Amino acid sequence: MSVLNIKNLTKVYDNKKKAVDDLSLSIEAGDIMGFIGANGAGKTTTLKAVVGIHGFEEGEITIGGHSIKKEPILCKSMLAYIPDNPDLYEHLTGYQYINFIADLYNVSTSLRSQALKKYGDMFEMTSNLTHVISSYSHGMKQRTAIISALVHSPDLLILDEPFVGLDPKATFLLKQVMQERVSSGGAIFFSTHILDVAEKLCNKVAIIKDGKLIASGPIEAVKGNQSLEAFFMEVQDA
Repeated sequence: MSVLNIKNLTKVYDNKKKAVDDLSLSIEAGDIMGFIGANGAGKTTTLKAVVGIHGFEEGEITIGGHSIKKEPILCKSMLAYIPDNPDLYEHLTGYQYINFIADLYNVSTSLRSQALKKYGDMFEMTSNLTHVISSYSHGMKQRTAIISALVHSPDLLILDEPFVGLDPKATFLLKQVMQERVSSGGAIFFSTHILDVAEKLCNKVAIIKDGKLIASGPIEAVKGNQSLEAFFMEVQDA
């Protein structure tokens, strides 16, 4: 069974523009799928539909076989979403925010303590988690959002431009965590403009243009003998 299945997704905004037009793709356990397209192509709209932020006019999205429309709470319990600009509760400390998220997902005290220790130390945030989030840099806020997303060990991790604003070490660590999640049976769907990272990290890729999916599948099959960047430029200009 697919961890994530998107079938004939269509999203129309008030101006009658189809932001996403009849898009279908599937992500299995163990997949890291990169979602690539120019600004305004429909990437963020698709991700927000997957996680239940945006409604949609046509199609179906299932997570672990369950409909995001019919069983939104169950679906959301199986995933974590990190937007491109995480909007955290800045009056809380890092610890308070992560514990708040852990409470929402009914994570036990012992499991959240393990996650806080592991990821707090990994992302060099442990000493900063006692400070209020309003005092954090953008990169620290991003690392806090990452830790909070991992605290309930989601089956599906959705990330929108996750590497923007992270320093090289945090970028390396996030890639490590992503590979760790899929090696334990999870799946990842993330948008990115950094094509060389996608080429090295992903086993699958999906390319969207003007709301339409124009290529998807195993990365080697999609790009052929050329680089992912060369293939992307070729289809963008077509």
